[in-house]
Amino acid sequence: MSCRLRYGAFADDRDLLDAARECQEKGMPVRDVYSPYPIHGLDPLLGLKRTRLPFVTLVAGATGLALAFWFQYWTSAHNWPLNVGGKPYDSFPAFMPVAFELTILFGGLATAFFLMARSGLFPGSRREPVHVRVTDDRFVLVLEHRDASLSVEDYESFWHRHGAVETWSEVCGCNR
Repeated sequence: MSCRLRYGAFADDRDLLDAARECQEKGMPVRDVYSPYPIHGLDPLLGLKRTRLPFVTLVAGATGLALAFWFQYWTSAHNWPLNVGGKPYDSFPAFMPVAFELTILFGGLATAFFLMARSGLFPGSRREPVHVRVTDDRFVLVLEHRDASLSVEDYESFWHRHGAVETWSEVCGCNR
């Protein structure tokens, strides 16, 4: 099934928020929003859930912590025990610096890899920006035009009413 994507570029984030609110009220399907910075209050309007990225960071950090303690205990108490000044082999306070470093390392690397994998930022993948100035000072709202109940004029009046400075459309296969 093919559909049209209707793009509207806004100069102000408040105009974009007003347009997104009206889209939610009228049941117009919002495909995506592009913005140079996060806009407070936009996530609930788009139906976005909280990210699971902090959970990934927590699990990876705990894995790094456990691995650091296990490795240091294994090397100092089982594999190569050395009597240093009569101190015990399993002196956990001495293990803290390495455990802290591995916690940060595992958490940071897992977060970066999960974020890149989830966002599709693989080596060699290129995406053209939807608008030249979207990373500078433009806000773009993308709507799906599937049903015939809304005409092109309805969309044009919608964009004009909310202060869109530029509008365009393209045909694509909507698989969502």
